[in-house]
Amino acid sequence: MNNPFLQNELFGNSLINYLLAIGVFIAAMVIIIILKKVIKNKTKLIEEEKPDLRNFIEGTAVKLIFPVLYILAVYLAVSQLALPAGISKILSYIATIILTIQGIRLVLSLCVFLIKKTWGLKGDNTHLIKTNGLITITRIIVWCGGSLFLLDNLGVNISSFIVSLGIGGIAIALAAQTILGDLFNYFVILFDRPFEEGDFIIIDSFLGVIEHIGIKTTRVRSLGGEQLVFSNSDLCSSRIKNYKRMKKRRVVFNLGITYRTSYEKIKKIPPIIKTIIENLNDTAFDRAHFSGFGDFNLNIEVAYYVLTGDYNKYMDIQQDINLAVKQEFEKEG
Repeated sequence: MNNPFLQNELFGNSLINYLLAIGVFIAAMVIIIILKKVIKNKTKLIEEEKPDLRNFIEGTAVKLIFPVLYILAVYLAVSQLALPAGISKILSYIATIILTIQGIRLVLSLCVFLIKKTWGLKGDNTHLIKTNGLITITRIIVWCGGSLFLLDNLGVNISSFIVSLGIGGIAIALAAQTILGDLFNYFVILFDRPFEEGDFIIIDSFLGVIEHIGIKTTRVRSLGGEQLVFSNSDLCSSRIKNYKRMKKRRVVFNLGITYRTSYEKIKKIPPIIKTIIENLNDTAFDRAHFSGFGDFNLNIEVAYYVLTGDYNKYMDIQQDINLAVKQEFEKEG
């Protein structure tokens, strides 16, 4: 340590200081390399059934975490040197800005991953929940919070700014109650899931397929082809029939037979209809009765279940029943 050569100074730092800075940088780089190998080996152990988790860890580690560690290694090495106050302050500001931005990106990547994992693709595309609005709001919140954190660490007094922001927020909230109501109801739809994109719904006298769930409005494609736009508040305050989630459909229909039909033939009708329905796929017979006397005919009431919510399938089955009934009635005269 008393070696005069090591005590020689260059730009205000002795050779010992430079050697110490180099030593700290090399040690930090060795730790980073070891850490990178450990993460890589651990990532390989993740099951192949979880490629999204593996891609997230690898992508986040490479793009966000390790650049931060490299910057920290340089910062720790440079901090071993005696630098002019101005340069030291500038380096400190640069390190704070870069580390904060990378930290925001890391938090945001984690939030987006969790959102997509929780409310993203479930099965096929018909069960896709729109998460773009939630991701956009999350980005705004994270960047605003990170920006305030950065300004505070740079020595900016943000107390008055936060107070004015609070007052301005109240004024904006009062002026935009409808928009905020639609935004709140967007989260109600997102978390409660009364319907999803691709669902066939009926709202009052309107019916159609959910095409898009947005932050303020939800768009429905009607059977006529036109697009219906509803505010999220209107949807959440309406009674909605969701036929996409129908597990089975109960069908009741009536047949009219002439008064000239004999007693013996009337008794044959319920068993005939029961046999027809039971011989069809995706159906469950409930009942068939001679229900009453009409003004011009005798009424036969039939009830059965279609074991699917598909409307086209229901119509196909009803058509098969009608044709079979017509055929059997012609045989019986």
